[in-house]
Amino acid sequence: MEIPYELLGRIFVYLLLFVLLGIIVALLIGFYSFKKKKVVFPGFVLFILYLFYSPAKWICSVFSIRDTLVDEILIEIRNAVMLDDFINTTGPRAVFLPQCMRHASCRARCDPIIGYECKMCGLCDIGAICEAADEHGFTVYVIPGGSFVKKIMKAHRPASCIGVACYNELSESMEEISFIPVQGVCLLRDGCFNTKVDVMEVVSKMEICNV
Repeated sequence: MEIPYELLGRIFVYLLLFVLLGIIVALLIGFYSFKKKKVVFPGFVLFILYLFYSPAKWICSVFSIRDTLVDEILIEIRNAVMLDDFINTTGPRAVFLPQCMRHASCRARCDPIIGYECKMCGLCDIGAICEAADEHGFTVYVIPGGSFVKKIMKAHRPASCIGVACYNELSESMEEISFIPVQGVCLLRDGCFNTKVDVMEVVSKMEICNV
């Protein structure tokens, strides 16, 4: 039996065009939701952009759009979708901070389960976040990497959490722990050293909870 290569080629091209169209539509809807703070078809946008994450970033680069837009859309839509559950969930609450927020002179030791234990020395913003967390019933975990999130989830089982990270790591982590209500806050200055976050934005996420 002769293989219909021409037909298969046409089907492949049509599927490719369909996927590209779906990604573009998801990006447009996501951008509208991001700018207007009005979420439209969140399930569709999250599904398409997570499934075709790399192609979506490629499309942004083709049109000279910052590739972080994909992550920003994913983070903001997931924040909006989970906000009510995050506010009303009872039980242990956690804040995950990246270890790169630590000051260069930080002497905190790293526990193999919960990460760095802040000494409240005041050299970086972690201490201020820890103080606010104590007031609002959150536990702060300063973690060296994503593997620590899994350890903490297993050992301490927080019912909800706030995550702080750079754009791509935050969008990925929020997807991985989407089985609990989560809110994400992006770093103002990323990198692997001396990073910064809007402390008041993190604190405001704590303040809205019914604790």
